[in-house]
Amino acid sequence: MTELNFSAAFLVGLAGSVHCIGMCGGVVSAFSFATPKHANKEVYAFAYNTGRIFTYAVLGAFTGFLGSIISSANVTDIPILNYISILFLFLLAFYISDVWKGLSHLEKVGSVIWRRIQPISKKLIPIKTPFHAFIYGSLWGFLPCGLIYSSLTWSLSSQSAWMGAGMMLAFGLGTLPALILISFGFQSLLPIMQSRKTRLFVAFLLVLSAIFLLYQQFQGTVI
Repeated sequence: MTELNFSAAFLVGLAGSVHCIGMCGGVVSAFSFATPKHANKEVYAFAYNTGRIFTYAVLGAFTGFLGSIISSANVTDIPILNYISILFLFLLAFYISDVWKGLSHLEKVGSVIWRRIQPISKKLIPIKTPFHAFIYGSLWGFLPCGLIYSSLTWSLSSQSAWMGAGMMLAFGLGTLPALILISFGFQSLLPIMQSRKTRLFVAFLLVLSAIFLLYQQFQGTVI
């Protein structure tokens, strides 16, 4: 596993934060009104996002562990999981650049689970304490999202619970800037992140990362 994987995960989170605004922006805005009037908004926003990223890391740890089981059962010398993660890196680049939105179909996979979790999150409204904000964020970490599900393929290919958690932690940190801007009322800065040029640039970096990782595979090195 190279540091490039973590950088790519962060880039996907950063570029995908525009997607997060569409899915989670309304939630974050409503969240600010659900907290106590005289509470420290920064503390509550930090707790919410920490809970959300915590869930990503837990999911990453689970898929990383699952990857280790699949790898041990693989009777061939072909690193199938690595090639799957590289494929999804290309698909994510297409998704972020709006060239192809096929990954949105992955969101339907988690909708069944989400329908059971969402009613629980509603019971936490209004948010009374930072701990409740953390729990609320951890539940919303299960929100069906093609970016999250496809990013989990890297955790799967890491074949390690710790590495898988680290990959999704990097992804979660990448999603922070846009959502923090919304939380603190800096919507005027969002057009920069929503710019098509920005998305294309990050998508280009992801394609380069995928090509480099594919080159490593052909050279017989370990990703």
